[in-house]
Amino acid sequence: MKISFAEPVLPAKGAVVVLVEEGKKLSSAAKELDKQTKGAVTRAIGASKFEGKKGQTLEILAPAGSDLDRILLAGTGKEFDELEQQALGGNLVGKLLSSGSTEVTAIVDAGTKDLATAAANVALGARLASYRFDKYQTKQKDNDNGKPTLKSVTVGVADSAAARKTYGPMDKIADGVFFTRDLVSEPGNVIYPETLAAQCKELTKLGVKVEILDEKAMAKLGMHALLGVGQGSERESRTVVMSWDGGAKSDQPVAFVGKGVTFDSGGISLKPGPGMEEMKWDMGGSGTVIGLMKALAGRKAKVNVVGLVGLVENMPDGKAQRPGDIVTSMSGQTIEIHNTDAEGRLVLADVLWYCQDRFKPQFMVDLATLTGAIIIGLGHEYAGMFANDDKLSDQLFAAGTATGEKVWRMPLHDNYDKKIKSDAADMKNIGGRDAGSITAAQFLQRFVNKTPWVHLDIAGMAWSKEAKPTVPKGATGFGVRLLDRFVADNYEK
Repeated sequence: MKISFAEPVLPAKGAVVVLVEEGKKLSSAAKELDKQTKGAVTRAIGASKFEGKKGQTLEILAPAGSDLDRILLAGTGKEFDELEQQALGGNLVGKLLSSGSTEVTAIVDAGTKDLATAAANVALGARLASYRFDKYQTKQKDNDNGKPTLKSVTVGVADSAAARKTYGPMDKIADGVFFTRDLVSEPGNVIYPETLAAQCKELTKLGVKVEILDEKAMAKLGMHALLGVGQGSERESRTVVMSWDGGAKSDQPVAFVGKGVTFDSGGISLKPGPGMEEMKWDMGGSGTVIGLMKALAGRKAKVNVVGLVGLVENMPDGKAQRPGDIVTSMSGQTIEIHNTDAEGRLVLADVLWYCQDRFKPQFMVDLATLTGAIIIGLGHEYAGMFANDDKLSDQLFAAGTATGEKVWRMPLHDNYDKKIKSDAADMKNIGGRDAGSITAAQFLQRFVNKTPWVHLDIAGMAWSKEAKPTVPKGATGFGVRLLDRFVADNYEK
């Protein structure tokens, strides 16, 4: 979808969006439109429950004699903040995407003093909402009700040059979100360790250095926890290291680590059949890290970053890992396998250890669709956050609040360690049904040494079964905007 900026002039054709502040207070553009349509705007408001509250919209068919397709009134509420501006952009695309209109002009002239930034946020929301993953829908016809017709969004604002400049980095962040959504949406026969590693290679076009470790290299490093997960699959495992050097050479990098189980059958501890098709998105953590690297490189972030993803497919054949097996991780710690479906923590264990050992980063943040237990605790509103560092936790919470990609801190405590104590090895890979997300985090903590670290359990956030203003159904791209803001606000110079 084409996004552009222009002066705040009502269009002669297409669809038009004008703002109404809470209390039915018309913006300047809305007043002018009302005048041009001989009172159609005020009559429509008077005959409806529309009051200009945030999230409210009112569609009006263009009056006879007008070349406009339709008119959309959008409420700004009392406080038109960053997230509400983005939601407005998302809502207008949601309303018009398949409406038959091919172009829309949104006039941003009310709700806030900083109209240029508001216009940029409206544009970002519109772009995020425009995402579709329909490449495999080969029989959709032009006249199908669900097929998008909207091709362009023009945002009209007084200082269009300033809005365009503000939107520039946002557009690169959206590129990263879309890349993540694409990767997570692809089926397991298209995205598997080798092909996902190849997708990482695409980032070299933006200046990201990409290194791929194959099974031979990982075996030499002693990454047997990760390799054990993938040994039942015909698809060979991979670890990918992505580096963006945007800061000073002397600066320690910041590090992000993603779980990349490209399909999770559960292995020998086989999952139930119903819903197993959703396990193509068990690589959501790696998808976020890859999309984040695209966003940071795309906007040329002034920071040194490493992104590492452990990529495996968990399948149950005759070579598959068994419950009762004991593996030796890269750290030298041994792990007794009690459930082969608790595989993501085994992947992260080796990649986290490798990351802190090789790069000595300022901190590590890992992301994983790790436990169903976090969905029981937090639903689909917050990602679970576990941290050994209060400063990092506070920074991520603030970034989550600012972007709407919210995180909630969960406890870590030595008392939980007894639940993963093994009689045969240094630890076991599950700790029972109760506190399942916490014991998984306690497990991971054993592989970070003294490095400041945060674990984000995004099992409830990587995929959505209902659309929101800026997030369509399916892969959400959760974490790209959160972590980009976290880096921008705290670690760029």
